[in-house]
Amino acid sequence: MDSYNQFQVHTIDIALHSEFFYLNSTFVCPTELIAFSDRVEEFHAIKCNVIAISCDSQFSHLAWINMPRNKGGLGDMKIPIIADKSGVIAKRYGVYDEETGIPFRGLFIIDNRQTLRQITINDLPVGRSVDETLRLVQAFQFTDAHGEVCPVGWKPGNKAMTPDPIGSQDYFKDVPKA
Repeated sequence: MDSYNQFQVHTIDIALHSEFFYLNSTFVCPTELIAFSDRVEEFHAIKCNVIAISCDSQFSHLAWINMPRNKGGLGDMKIPIIADKSGVIAKRYGVYDEETGIPFRGLFIIDNRQTLRQITINDLPVGRSVDETLRLVQAFQFTDAHGEVCPVGWKPGNKAMTPDPIGSQDYFKDVPKA
């Protein structure tokens, strides 16, 4: 229970991307953690923290961090990895599989108002995308700041649209005809 409350404190005044990974020293997990860790400065530049959570112990995490990357380890990590050994956090986020005792690959974007903005839950064999996570955080920040909505594939600098039938016509007039 305490770790859940501490986890919530980390989200104040920032956007938070939180990801659950299922077991240390597996195959897809290190690729995700390394990718998010190596690009964490891009998240920090847009005022977003990244936190990883696993149901393994802190001792297992430390051993995994101390293992070289070329041997399947994590090496130097720039993001915190929370040990959720009891699975309390994973259960509260709805990613814990009671049957196997491990969480699915969950990714949550929570804004500075503690509002859950996006959820992705992947089956175990498929990893998540750093690029798409960055794009989503930037899109939510844009809509909050400008009151416009972001169409499919929107990226910073792309055209957004006014969320009403008349205002949106400015966007749709430039959509290619099929």
